[in-house]
Amino acid sequence: MMLSRVAENLYWMTRYIERAEDTARLINAVTLMSLDMPSEVKLGWDALLKVAGVNERFFLRYDEANEADVMRFLIQDEDNPSSIMMCITMARENTRTFREVLPWELWEWVNELYLFAKHELPEHLERRQRYELLQGIIRRRQSIVGLLAGTMSRDDAFQFLRMGRNLERADMTSRILDASQAVILPTDSPAGPQLNDLLWMNILKSLSAYQMYRRHVSVHASSSQVIDFLLKNQQFPRSVSHCLGEIVDVVQTLPRSAAVLKVVGKVQDRLRQADGTQLAGHGLHAFIDEVQLGLIAINQAVRENYFRLQDLAQRQSSTEAAEAEE
Repeated sequence: MMLSRVAENLYWMTRYIERAEDTARLINAVTLMSLDMPSEVKLGWDALLKVAGVNERFFLRYDEANEADVMRFLIQDEDNPSSIMMCITMARENTRTFREVLPWELWEWVNELYLFAKHELPEHLERRQRYELLQGIIRRRQSIVGLLAGTMSRDDAFQFLRMGRNLERADMTSRILDASQAVILPTDSPAGPQLNDLLWMNILKSLSAYQMYRRHVSVHASSSQVIDFLLKNQQFPRSVSHCLGEIVDVVQTLPRSAAVLKVVGKVQDRLRQADGTQLAGHGLHAFIDEVQLGLIAINQAVRENYFRLQDLAQRQSSTEAAEAEE
């Protein structure tokens, strides 16, 4: 078993880099909507902050959630630890620190992503330019994943990379689903159903899921079917259920798996109970919050069982000493 400190840094390296890509996807989902929707459709930029989970931190610095400030905060703000730039910076630092357990080319590719982001991010924040720039971030990050998949031995180091990537991806897929709440469609427009379909089609496109959805579900992007696909489909690699299945596969290769598998199983059970038709009618945001709390619990279980072994040993020693005194 590798050192817990190394395992934790590898786990967070892929979480950071996945978060950078998926924050780009989240922004692009809303950007696509803003470009495709008619002018009467309103975008709730404050709702986007809530979806990303950074609304409280944002309003410590800004008075109003306008598009320019929200984009600056999500893309490049150094005071936002979840901004794309800060996530790439942290991933780069983790890669540099543990280069000896990673393919040597990985440092070059992560550093190239960092230099690209550092050079380009401060310049292009207009909608159309922003979309192309963030697509560049996504493509470079996907190249890094391909490098890891094609060159790393399937040892403990790879498994912790895989676990971090899938836990972060499950979280961000749920947030991108929740981004539908940031679009305020007109209730009295005869084009309402078409606009609703367009919204969900853009959600699929932001996750590179549109073609697979068309192949396996329908050519019609209905809200209930898209929700079911992105939450429950076992085959699509960005669905929440698929990501949790990947985490189960990883944990089963590691010691002390029972406690983590129990927590993952609770989230999987909740997803199996979900009904896309009901969630499309009402309750999607509340359900996504519930899923994210489950993902937080999984992260906590992973932390306690793999990254804080010294703390665990100390607690066990304290318990045993207390029992001996009794």
